[in-house]
Amino acid sequence: MIRDATPADAPAIAAIWNPVIRETAITFNAAEKSDADIAAMIRTRHADGHGFLLAEEGGEILGFATYAQFRGGVGYARTMEHTILLGPTAQGRGLGRALMTALEDHARAGGAMSLFAGVSAENPAGRAFHAALGFAEVAILQRVGFKFGRTMDLVLMQKFLA
Repeated sequence: MIRDATPADAPAIAAIWNPVIRETAITFNAAEKSDADIAAMIRTRHADGHGFLLAEEGGEILGFATYAQFRGGVGYARTMEHTILLGPTAQGRGLGRALMTALEDHARAGGAMSLFAGVSAENPAGRAFHAALGFAEVAILQRVGFKFGRTMDLVLMQKFLA
């Protein structure tokens, strides 16, 4: 089941997000998310009319997807960037596709014209996932990320919603 996140979901979201932050180059961020950080993000996304959705099964949160404006300023108000993460037991079951379909629908209903994914070049599965959903690679930003003592490239992928 796909549903809206609430601030009370923050600990379960952190349990999915923080191992990815600690252990992988999927995100360049090295600072773990606190429950309070995530709860505040959920509140802000909802207040801004942006989605923060969960994949849930039997009361267990298995993954999340969220989006916000790509860059600041009114000129970018119709272009969004998203984050999607699934827990290890959720992968390969169609939950990512279901989350993204719901997230795209939410963004489209809110007037978004396109959605960006910033995917680590060290995440070929993420690139393939987005390509399968109709995202096209539009840029490679070389050596913009730094983690684990090395620089990494960021692949920007875009999908038009309208």
